[in-house]
Amino acid sequence: MKYFNLFSDILITKGLNRILISDLQRNSSELQSLELYDIVEELKSNSIEEVFAFYDEESKEIVQEYLNFLLEKEYGFITENNWDENFPPLPLTFKEASTISNIFIETADLLLSPRLVQSIENLGIRHLVIYSESELSLTSFLNLERTFNDSCLESIEIFSLYHSGVDDEFIKTLNEKSARIYSLIFHKCEKAPFEVADIFKFNLVFTSQYLKINSCGKVDLKYFDTNILKVLEAVNHNSCLNKKIGIDINGNIKNCPAMPQVFGNIHDISLEDALNAKDFKAYWNITKNDIVVCQDCEFRNVCTDCRAFTERTHINHAGLDISKPLKCGYNPATNKWEEWSTNPLKQKAMQHYGIQQLVHAHDA
Repeated sequence: MKYFNLFSDILITKGLNRILISDLQRNSSELQSLELYDIVEELKSNSIEEVFAFYDEESKEIVQEYLNFLLEKEYGFITENNWDENFPPLPLTFKEASTISNIFIETADLLLSPRLVQSIENLGIRHLVIYSESELSLTSFLNLERTFNDSCLESIEIFSLYHSGVDDEFIKTLNEKSARIYSLIFHKCEKAPFEVADIFKFNLVFTSQYLKINSCGKVDLKYFDTNILKVLEAVNHNSCLNKKIGIDINGNIKNCPAMPQVFGNIHDISLEDALNAKDFKAYWNITKNDIVVCQDCEFRNVCTDCRAFTERTHINHAGLDISKPLKCGYNPATNKWEEWSTNPLKQKAMQHYGIQQLVHAHDA
């Protein structure tokens, strides 16, 4: 008897009409038919010979093709007499040592108060994302870097308004003297000051779009992530809000700077106090399996989930918004992508959030 063993780092997510096979070791995913899903399920509890016995002669050829596909893609292997106990199913648990993993700050400058910096250290925050609509100087970038010398913070991503001072020398100096900045996005830039080459230690982008904090939350294939930690977090928790904290332009502490609920102001309380506020963690464990429409989507474990901008159609028993993300144009029932901003069913929600002008500005 021969048995097919699925490698433990292969995750298969079933949608309404097809499946997504995610290779968590290689950080890649691909779509396949539901028919393959049924065959893999049968192979989990039956030998290959027994599975073939379920089908007629014509269907056996199809089963063999699928089996060949799984082997060619190295999604699994065949053993004699029994399943290989050295490859148990992937444990779908997620562990994160930090109390908070990411902090998102909307600010006019890069000056962070000593108390805020200390809170970032106390909470073990490793990633900082800053949104700014100001023209930030090279000195302010370097001062921000020095602020986190000898801290637990590992990486900094900055969205900054472009200005004429951001030239080749600006970027080269920042590249030489920065250690934690891993991503720089200069927005509202009509023309890049120079051709970006892959020579810097950070990702560098110049975009003509005006990236305000409410620009986030768009669902698109190019944003999907098959990183094993991201996938396991999505399986167990909310892929956008779990262990995250935000500060808006007015200093209000929130789950995300774009969300309405406030848990105090950074000028009055610490991040630690806000974290202990009632309902701060309410959305942390809302997974895609809890979200209407998303729960039937084959992409749900590689997609992020925006609770700041939703279609505002469903509330659960705890009073939490479990509506589909507003900025998603995918329909798992038809497997088609459409432009979300022109969907007439989304217009009421867009008016509620006041983002019609933002969408039109991006389209222009």
